[in-house]
Amino acid sequence: MLVDAYGVLVDKSGALPGAADFIRLLESTAKPYLVLTNSASRLPETLAAEIAEAGVPIPSGRVLTSGALLADHFRDQGLAGARCLVLGPADSVEYVRRAGGEPVPARPDADADVVVLADQKGFPCLPTMNLTLGLVLRRLDAGRPLHLILCNPDLIYPVAPGHYGFTAGGLAAMLEAVIKERYPDRPPPLVRLGKPHAPIFDAARRRIAGRLVMLGDQLATDILGANRNGIDSILIGTGLARGPTDGPIRPTWYLPSLVDEGFAANERQ
Repeated sequence: MLVDAYGVLVDKSGALPGAADFIRLLESTAKPYLVLTNSASRLPETLAAEIAEAGVPIPSGRVLTSGALLADHFRDQGLAGARCLVLGPADSVEYVRRAGGEPVPARPDADADVVVLADQKGFPCLPTMNLTLGLVLRRLDAGRPLHLILCNPDLIYPVAPGHYGFTAGGLAAMLEAVIKERYPDRPPPLVRLGKPHAPIFDAARRRIAGRLVMLGDQLATDILGANRNGIDSILIGTGLARGPTDGPIRPTWYLPSLVDEGFAANERQ
């Protein structure tokens, strides 16, 4: 089982219905699972502690975040020692340090080889986005290499029922739109690590062998990512998706929630 965190296990109000019982069931039956999340604002141990405090105990070894994928990416791209502008809180900066990058402060004269869009929190949003845009355009105008990395491709996230917030994916969409308009013939690629893209699912497969099932609340990330990567999926109606869909992105199963009645009532679509 690959289980999304926010919208499936918890939201800002606390544990979601059935989440604690579901995790206890997986633990008691020795069912292999990972909490697979696009979060890059918390280290695995931080996120596990936060979810446990909400009432859903998760060992940190069961948590796979998009931020943790930076280590493999930096190694594969030879980015050890690269100067990195990091958008995100302290844990995001620590992900970059653990990956071998050298974080630089966000200043008007900042220069960096890598821009890591990790999270929307931990910095004054508009001023820092303006500084980031300036850095990116200066390097591209000068023909200098630049690595743009987006850990969390989500555009929004569920705060509580009926309430939502922007994520780093929304900030990246702003930046990418400017770059595409300014350089229509050579837009630099923005590397996406989290769901629905392959790197996070490839990392999950390295951790868990056999048939996988993705359990999530977002069609555009959890379900689409599972579909693209040959993984069955379960759409949960406690987050962004409030019901089954007749659209092009279809889950294998739909459950209203993780409570027992939801499992009993589930029907294959």
